[in-house]
Amino acid sequence: MKMPIRMNRAAAAAIAVSLGLAVSACGTTGTNAAINTSLNSVKQPVVEQQTYALDLAAASDGLPVAEQHRLADWFESMSLGYGDRIGIDDAAASAAIRNDVAKIAGRYGLLVSDGAPVTQGYVDPGKVRVVVTRSRASVPGCPDWSGHTADYGANATAPGFGCSINGNLAAMIADPQQLLHGATGTGETVIMSSTKAIETYREAKPTGAGGLPQVSSQSGK
Repeated sequence: MKMPIRMNRAAAAAIAVSLGLAVSACGTTGTNAAINTSLNSVKQPVVEQQTYALDLAAASDGLPVAEQHRLADWFESMSLGYGDRIGIDDAAASAAIRNDVAKIAGRYGLLVSDGAPVTQGYVDPGKVRVVVTRSRASVPGCPDWSGHTADYGANATAPGFGCSINGNLAAMIADPQQLLHGATGTGETVIMSSTKAIETYREAKPTGAGGLPQVSSQSGK
């Protein structure tokens, strides 16, 4: 004769919780850990920064000519371009040195930023350190074809969802820093140029003001 199994409420609750944990664990292991039930892409661009430094001898009236040539050759070897940031670590905050560096940076269409990032080591007395910060954007984990097999029952996006768009965005953006905080204006007004364009558009004569041209269907006449 089978005896009925009796258990108190505490034991039943403990078993129910353990079963629930087991089921939830099955949903977060293996390929199920990458399930994304939203329309937001999990793979997002990541911005990495690298700093390069060059110590130059400084004088009271700016950078010596030989040091200016060194700086120009260094910028050329680094293929300096848009998106790179230039800072000067100068304890004296010499305006003459800043002007010399700004002139060389201006050849590449770049401006000298206020201040400089922290770098390793100390700047020896009588020298200044020019720091170039370069950013690079990429999308880690892309492309991801681990979930290429369609699973229409999962009601979720593929693990590689968003890799194409975000990867192209990271590759094409000129200044990766704009992915973090957007582009900032220069503060210069463009009212005059914009007003001139609007006035030119408004004052232009309509294309039909001179009438329609006389067109003949007979050739040679």
